[in-house]
Amino acid sequence: MDELYAGENIVEVIIVTVVLGGGAAWLSGRAIARIWHPVWQVVVAAVLLAAAARFLHFALFGGDLMSLPSFCLDALVMLVVGLLAWRTTRAAQMVRQYPWLYSRAGLLSWREIGQENRP
Repeated sequence: MDELYAGENIVEVIIVTVVLGGGAAWLSGRAIARIWHPVWQVVVAAVLLAAAARFLHFALFGGDLMSLPSFCLDALVMLVVGLLAWRTTRAAQMVRQYPWLYSRAGLLSWREIGQENRP
């Protein structure tokens, strides 16, 4: 952790990357799915949010602004959270929008009605 976030402690990293960045990534992924946009837009949003988080680490806690490993880890956290939000929202949309075609098959997926007994 010392190599990734030099000069920052774990509480600062959790506040900025997980709470603020993860929350923004969740809202972004959900918003992108709600307007039926493709999943690649979540990737773009995650990269932009990671850049914003890197700036917050720099501005608030004196972290290294141009740290590539820190940026990549921030981007990975935001990407995972954003994709999870996109997929859960899309699964809910498919079931709600097309109830005669699809039923829920878990948190992240749906299945065609009548396909429950197929292998």
